[in-house]
Amino acid sequence: MSVPPDVEQSIVLPIHNQADHVGGIVDGYVAALDGTGKRYELILVANGCTDDSVAICSELESRYEAVRLLELAATGWGRAVRAGLSSARGDIVAYTNSARTTPEILTLMLLYATVYPQVVVKANRRIRESKRRRLGSLLYNLECRALFDLSVWDINGTPKVFSRSCTKLLELTRDDDLIDLEFNVVCKREGYPVVEVPILGTERHGGRSTTNIRSAVRMYTGALEMARGART
Repeated sequence: MSVPPDVEQSIVLPIHNQADHVGGIVDGYVAALDGTGKRYELILVANGCTDDSVAICSELESRYEAVRLLELAATGWGRAVRAGLSSARGDIVAYTNSARTTPEILTLMLLYATVYPQVVVKANRRIRESKRRRLGSLLYNLECRALFDLSVWDINGTPKVFSRSCTKLLELTRDDDLIDLEFNVVCKREGYPVVEVPILGTERHGGRSTTNIRSAVRMYTGALEMARGART
């Protein structure tokens, strides 16, 4: 499959064991993005999948001219995001958690970034699906704000959309969930203005979240280690 080289928008979608819903997600994204009139590419980054996700993504790549598939043997949210960003060719670049991002939200965020290319646009999910997740998210966001003097309220909120002129955002280094914290830290360090768009939906399209107590603890401690490293 060959995507035209003059794509305007690149959307990176990490995929991990999402065979039960990835087809419907991509169908919805393609329909919505086709309606914008923009030249775009959807980069599906299948990472460490053990179900039928790769086969389904391959079929989607064959069906849609704008869809590209990258397959990684290893897992990792950050690893998949970085691989997609490295492959992206659009002037506007985005990545998102496809299981939680509706076509309407994706196209809205891309529109904001197109109209205001001088700013980084990211989602601020205002509602979580459980009290435990609300508390965990609040503690993590407060920790990151305190450690790095950040002004954003939702560190992990996606979609994250930015212009290719924000070159340092194409050079992220984390392979794990802390890539979203790194993204925000880079924006602050480089002076990239950030606008957060409030997102109220909590619906998950399918599959199971990979966030649990163990992974949450890794993020809390990882943020501390990042802060210590930044001071040395």
